[in-house]
Amino acid sequence: MVIGGMKHIKGPIPESFSNLTHLIQLILDDNSLQGNIPSGLGHLSLLQGLSLSGNRLRGQIPPSLGNLRNLQLLNLARNFLSGPIPPTFKNFQALLSLDLSFNMLSGLLPDCVGQFRNLTLIDLSNNQLSGQIPISLFSLAKLLDLSLSHNQLTGKIPDQIGELKSITTLQLSDNQFTGHIPGSISGLQSLWNLNLSRNGLSDPLPDTLGRGIHSLLSIDLSYNNLSLGTVPNWIRSRQLRAVHLAGCKLRGTLPSFPKPDSLNSIDLSDNYFTDGFSNFFANLSSLEKVKLANNQLKSDLSEIRLHEGLSSIDLHTNQLTGSLSRILNNKTSSFLEVIDLSGNQITGGIPEFSEGLNLKVLNLASNRIASHIPSSISNLIELERLDVSRNQITGTIPTGLGLLLKLQWLDLSINGLTGSIPNSLLGIEDLRHANFRANRLCGEIPQGRPYNIFPAGAYAHNLCLCGKPLPPCREKKQGNMGQ
Repeated sequence: MVIGGMKHIKGPIPESFSNLTHLIQLILDDNSLQGNIPSGLGHLSLLQGLSLSGNRLRGQIPPSLGNLRNLQLLNLARNFLSGPIPPTFKNFQALLSLDLSFNMLSGLLPDCVGQFRNLTLIDLSNNQLSGQIPISLFSLAKLLDLSLSHNQLTGKIPDQIGELKSITTLQLSDNQFTGHIPGSISGLQSLWNLNLSRNGLSDPLPDTLGRGIHSLLSIDLSYNNLSLGTVPNWIRSRQLRAVHLAGCKLRGTLPSFPKPDSLNSIDLSDNYFTDGFSNFFANLSSLEKVKLANNQLKSDLSEIRLHEGLSSIDLHTNQLTGSLSRILNNKTSSFLEVIDLSGNQITGGIPEFSEGLNLKVLNLASNRIASHIPSSISNLIELERLDVSRNQITGTIPTGLGLLLKLQWLDLSINGLTGSIPNSLLGIEDLRHANFRANRLCGEIPQGRPYNIFPAGAYAHNLCLCGKPLPPCREKKQGNMGQ
């Protein structure tokens, strides 16, 4: 007997499910189930698959689930479960896949995980688990995917990690690991995705990494205590898809990649790169996402050659000059979704926007952009975030801005905008943040949510704005007094 494929279910999981003793699969993913997981589910001795992910379940995982000795798949991800992983899980001898990610689970990683000899997937990411990784976990010879990211795990990454001979994905990011990256990782010949970012790992990188992990396609060592100086040759010379080395104290000019055709994601942010782009973009024909933010790059935007498939470019906080028209023009790709050029020295105006663009984020803050906001901004119907603050923009706020119905973040502060805030903006119902501060705006603030409940600071230092959350407009005051 199987229960699955049910959608739009609300309320608690019925206690009566514990009477369905012939049940083999219970799949209730992505509903609106609430309350606790009934302990009676532990009576379903024939159950092989239990998946309750993507609900609103709370409380602790009932220890009675440990009675499900035939369980092969357990997925309780994306709920609000708390407390420890029950020690009764040691009974899961048949388990193949364990996913408890995106909850609020705490306590230690149970040592019994190393007893699940057939396990191929462990995902305990995005919880509050602490302590060290138990050595027993590294005896799982069939394990393909291990994700412990976004927890509070401590200690060193054990050398025994090299015993996970079948592992293809190893994600330990955003924990509190210290010490060196173990050289035994170089023996993981099936590993293609390695993410050790946002820990406290220190130099030096093991020499053996250059001679091993031949299947590697993606590496992320960002934001550790590494002082690499230059991108290691063994990373540059491989045919990788993703290279993320943000905050690794890299210096000099941007690196070249001898085999660039496969690269689709590069993050070299928060380093000390200088000079320009030279031919950095020239051969990166497969590049989809690039982050070179917070370096010391000095270049004119005309040096940048964007390929058709690029979806995200983040160059904020550098020393870039030139005109936006080199990036935004009638040849701009419809694939491009994110542009962040904030914190540079870009001049000129904001170019016209053609139809068909799919930009979701446009951040041009803290530059030297002058002129006005073009009315064609209404063509950016997918836009969710617009920030042109701290520039020298003049003219009025275009009424067409109100057609950007997906906009959630709008910052026009610290410019020279005149006129009023158009009432057309009331049509943007999903707006969560707006800032009109320090312009030369006048007239009544649109009187409807969310504009009349944003803090007064969002409208401060203008010419003569009035109406909630600021004091009432003068003519309305007089009208009320005369009644």
